[in-house]
Amino acid sequence: MCIGDVVGTAGCEFLRSHLSSFKRQQKIDLVICNGENSADGNGITVRSAEHIFTSGADVITLGNHSFRRKEVFPFLDENPFIIRPANYPSAQTPGKGFCTVDMGFATVAVVNLMGQQYMDANLDNPFSAAERILKEIDANIIIVDFHAEATSEKRAMGFFLDGRVSAVFGTHTHVMTADAQVLDGGTGYITDVGMTGVYDSCIGVDKEIILRRFTTMLPERFDYAKGECMMNCVIFDIDRKTGKCTAAQSYELR
Repeated sequence: MCIGDVVGTAGCEFLRSHLSSFKRQQKIDLVICNGENSADGNGITVRSAEHIFTSGADVITLGNHSFRRKEVFPFLDENPFIIRPANYPSAQTPGKGFCTVDMGFATVAVVNLMGQQYMDANLDNPFSAAERILKEIDANIIIVDFHAEATSEKRAMGFFLDGRVSAVFGTHTHVMTADAQVLDGGTGYITDVGMTGVYDSCIGVDKEIILRRFTTMLPERFDYAKGECMMNCVIFDIDRKTGKCTAAQSYELR
């Protein structure tokens, strides 16, 4: 189960109140959750990360707000199950770009990559980074969170990795796409899994703030919206022996 970007306190609380029961209902083995917006005001803190873990997530992936909060840097180095995009170029970048989870019946590798198109970051080529990482990984199931803006870049990554990884799910735009599928080579795919946060908002931010920004073209401080929440996610059914995806289904919980 892969969960879209958790946004702020509201998203964290909704995750806590719904994830456990949904896991039991769907018989989920592993939960991967993007948490890069889980702290109020962007980024992730130790507190918001621990909240996501104790709510039932096994692995937290990040994105362009990975390093917004400096206080989380040591936690990124210490906890093996929170990962940031692997294609940050500096060897001194806190954290790591992939992790492995021993499930007993299978070893699962989770990889985090970030796109280059329309992203304000100095990154290595994500396709080259994926090629390099696949040579380092020894796991029969591989899941990739591709944190990117451009749908074309995400689709390209899906096709690039088709048949070589078990699933690719996109994050970052906070809007779920209607293309959960299994590609020809047996890789599960969705362009963007969406978000976990306030439904009546502009990607989690108070809609009135965003409207003022677009209509006046003046800068605005972004505050997260309040109200009823949703959780967007996708479930990939993966054959334990072959590592191939057999089904991909997106969900929206309210």
